[in-house]
Amino acid sequence: MARTTQQLLEDRARLLGPNVSTFYDNPVHFVKGEGVWLWDADGRKYLDCYNNVPHVGHCNPRVVEAICRQAGKLNTHTRYLHEGIIEYLEKLTDTMAPSLNTAILTCTGSEANDIALRMAEAVSGKRGIIATDATYHGNTSLVSQLSRSNVPDVGFGLDKYVRFVNAPDSYRYPDTDGQHFATAVTEQIDVLEKDGIGFATLIVCPFFLNEGFPDNPDGWLRPAADAVRKAGGLLICDEVQSGFGRTGTHMWAHEKMGIVPDIMTLGKPMANGHPMGGVVADTDIVAAFRQGYRYFNTFGGNPVSCAAAIAVLEELEEAELVANAKRVGDYARTRMAALKEKYDYIGDVRGSGLIFGAEMVCDRITKDPASDFTDRVINEMRQRGIIHSKLGRYKNTLKIRPPMPFSCQNADLLFDNLDEVLGTLAPS
Repeated sequence: MARTTQQLLEDRARLLGPNVSTFYDNPVHFVKGEGVWLWDADGRKYLDCYNNVPHVGHCNPRVVEAICRQAGKLNTHTRYLHEGIIEYLEKLTDTMAPSLNTAILTCTGSEANDIALRMAEAVSGKRGIIATDATYHGNTSLVSQLSRSNVPDVGFGLDKYVRFVNAPDSYRYPDTDGQHFATAVTEQIDVLEKDGIGFATLIVCPFFLNEGFPDNPDGWLRPAADAVRKAGGLLICDEVQSGFGRTGTHMWAHEKMGIVPDIMTLGKPMANGHPMGGVVADTDIVAAFRQGYRYFNTFGGNPVSCAAAIAVLEELEEAELVANAKRVGDYARTRMAALKEKYDYIGDVRGSGLIFGAEMVCDRITKDPASDFTDRVINEMRQRGIIHSKLGRYKNTLKIRPPMPFSCQNADLLFDNLDEVLGTLAPS
């Protein structure tokens, strides 16, 4: 007999431990997915405007077939030879700059970022890390220290190696050419050097998704990248959320920002939900890491994961999903802009491709964040069968990041409902 929602919540607390997070005031119990759609245990259909893990759509037939075919043939680790990992990495690195030519595959983005930070230490001989003060890069002991919004209460004291710069905020503090951000990075580099720690790396999501995807123009990261290289450090770009064509303009968001990172990390959408992550750098950086660390990941790069990941790249290309992201994203922002003209509590509209949303404010003059109101909007949309979320420093930016097959018709359903919700709710 199927458990009720309340039973599921109680059993989660009992078996998974307390404080395991759920979305929405009324948590949803999904049992099926297809394309951009999800169904709950009661058979209700929802439009998924949030999940980037099923990058080419929930239960994509090409990916499902690839997983089943390879699982029925062989799955083991990379200490045995198999062609799948070579085929995948050839296809993957063909989409990148020539210097990004060698990879280590993992199971999660957290693992990938942890490795990337150790790579930077191995190459630079220093340990100082710079991140923005409103980001998230994962949950290993090292990587969790990079978060200011969910600071761990326990750990190994690794926070002494980390310095923060203000996350870019194009709405409140425009930095049109990236010079202010670069200056802040330079200042923290100097602090790390004076403290005797030394500077190893700057790690950023090149599209600053967790920071609320500020409206930075193309090429914006060049000054910061120059500051990092001038100081002898390495630039890490975390493309877990922003990569694989999501911006609609480029395969990788760092291309849009006008730079090539020394190290790039990948995760969530790599294999459409099959657990997979990766670190890509040039051969010398990977060699320096492998000389300094004896690293092996039992499941990283296994044949089934690689088969799924190959299918994702094939689907992106054959279904022209990057172009779709551009076309639908442009249309979505036009519709969001029309809502801004109608509702004063939409302070700012921004995004690129299938990353778009709006920052909700109590007053457009003061730009005071309407965080509680944003929660109400998200929960009301969930009740109407539309799934999305929030992010940003003030948790007041609607986070709309659907699977890549999302269509203009899907966008109409989203915005027709959002129009109705905004019309019935009032900021408190």
